[in-house]
Amino acid sequence: MEIIWTLKAVAQLEKVIDYIQQDSPMGAQKIYLIIVDLVEKAAQQPERFPVDKYKENNDGSWRAFEKYHYRVSYRITQTAIHIVRIRHTSQSPLQY
Repeated sequence: MEIIWTLKAVAQLEKVIDYIQQDSPMGAQKIYLIIVDLVEKAAQQPERFPVDKYKENNDGSWRAFEKYHYRVSYRITQTAIHIVRIRHTSQSPLQY
């Protein structure tokens, strides 16, 4: 499946990486590579990760995974997965 990153998700990932990079450039690179790898795995098996428990009225197409305290939310369509959000798990979940 095609991977489509929303502008918001790209900006959030850049913000995460910039923040980590201040203290650990290698750590930032590690987090970046792991998140990208997991997104690619989601594209290969879209239902690999659990249904997003924070998405209201979720029809099962909204999924999420967490790694190193970062939560990545995505939506499955017929032809692509859309990466919609990346946030630290200490942040309150938003309605969407």
